[in-house]
Amino acid sequence: MGGRSSEHEVSLHSARSVIEGLDPARYDVVALELPREGPWLLSPEDAEGLDVVFPVLHGPFGEDGAVQGVLELAGVAYVGAGVTASGLCMDKDLFKSVMRDKGVPVARSVTARPGEAVTSPYGFPCVVKPARLGSSVGISVVRWEEDFGAAVELAFAHDEKILVEEFVEGAEVECSVLGNADPVASVPGEIVPLASEWYDYQAKYAEGGMELVVPPRVPADATARVQDLALAAFTASECEGMARVDFFVRPDGEVVVNELNTIPGFTATSVYAKLFEASGLPYGQLLDRLVELALERRDRRAALRY
Repeated sequence: MGGRSSEHEVSLHSARSVIEGLDPARYDVVALELPREGPWLLSPEDAEGLDVVFPVLHGPFGEDGAVQGVLELAGVAYVGAGVTASGLCMDKDLFKSVMRDKGVPVARSVTARPGEAVTSPYGFPCVVKPARLGSSVGISVVRWEEDFGAAVELAFAHDEKILVEEFVEGAEVECSVLGNADPVASVPGEIVPLASEWYDYQAKYAEGGMELVVPPRVPADATARVQDLALAAFTASECEGMARVDFFVRPDGEVVVNELNTIPGFTATSVYAKLFEASGLPYGQLLDRLVELALERRDRRAALRY
């Protein structure tokens, strides 16, 4: 828990909930807090005696495949997506490219790097965001052209690659996914921001900042489409274990994928867990299942010849 990203505190909050949710009669839990300033090393001695690592690390240096690579080298089973899927889903530009190739609909976007002229081909409002960050950090909804330059500057302060996206009118709907080779989708839920106009950092983490409406207030066929596309995005990006897939549902019922989070917020009241609880899987049992999936993958991959 912890880590070097701007989501350090969010990670600590999530991890404490996981620790409290793990049945002490079944698990001996060791908490490893990674410092905000970094660096850290996992030595062979640190890995001894660990059956499963549960990385509750949000953002760069934790959710992007870096820690997963260390755990692969250490030969330790771990919860969640592997190196490739973690890196792919962290990079919104690459993720969208793969989704388009696999036929999964995503919002239109263009990518920019330092030194390039940045414009919005979609007019205003539009969305400007870092390519590789989470929790809405560095993201701006730009409603007026005169605010575009500041939004681009903010995004570049967080990443060397940014996206300018079309602004999608409609409901924000999220769906949780659980599994390895045969994943299942939860009942979807609709995000209603209360602390701000859109689902920004304040709305996500402030007390009373948002309301989760389950099931979402969209047509039944759109709800089914969300579940189907959640599984399609999970499979196309080669995720394992868990993910939360975020969508927009336009007023006409069209569904588009916004992004996929391989390590979503993980308190008992976070969207990922609440959606599975609404689907009949309580928090403690959800954690048990994730540990089982981590061990299943380790045992399955141990049979491969490298």
